[in-house]
Amino acid sequence: MKKWLIAAGIVVVLVMLLVSGYNNLVKMSESVDGSWAQVENQLQRRLDLIPNLVETVKGYAAQEQEVFGQVSDARAKLAGTVQGNATASETAQADQALTSAVGRLLAIAENYPQLKSDANFRALQDELAGTENRIATVRMDYNNAVQAYNAKIKTFPTLIYANIFGFDERDYFKADEGAANVPNVDFSK
Repeated sequence: MKKWLIAAGIVVVLVMLLVSGYNNLVKMSESVDGSWAQVENQLQRRLDLIPNLVETVKGYAAQEQEVFGQVSDARAKLAGTVQGNATASETAQADQALTSAVGRLLAIAENYPQLKSDANFRALQDELAGTENRIATVRMDYNNAVQAYNAKIKTFPTLIYANIFGFDERDYFKADEGAANVPNVDFSK
């Protein structure tokens, strides 16, 4: 009779450990999802600011239509990834394209001293800079959550029941391969 109680006790302890481990994985997965939502939130904030910035610059630099088109195209692509079911990698590529296009837009301001002194332009530029800082912070938080989650599902004994319950590895938010290259802006044309 006592052997049966010992066996039942062991089974109960193992089930409790399994349930606890499963619940921990669910919490970590939700943490990754919440961090990703914050990345999307900040990317959306930037998407909302950019049309105002473009319109302010257009008032001073109407001849720069090519750059305005590039910003608009890149913004639309990023908006599609933020509002769709894009992967972190796809969103990172679209984000890099928009960052590059906005960089070219801001470079235009250097050729227009009256634009640089415009209060609306300066305020929008400050808002955009603040948003870029927020984006960098939430990307880091997301990658930290992904790192903790991925490490957890790859360690023993968690990897056993993580595979059973379908907890898959998550993608990091990575910069595009060309992100380290400084964009070339040429106004001589």
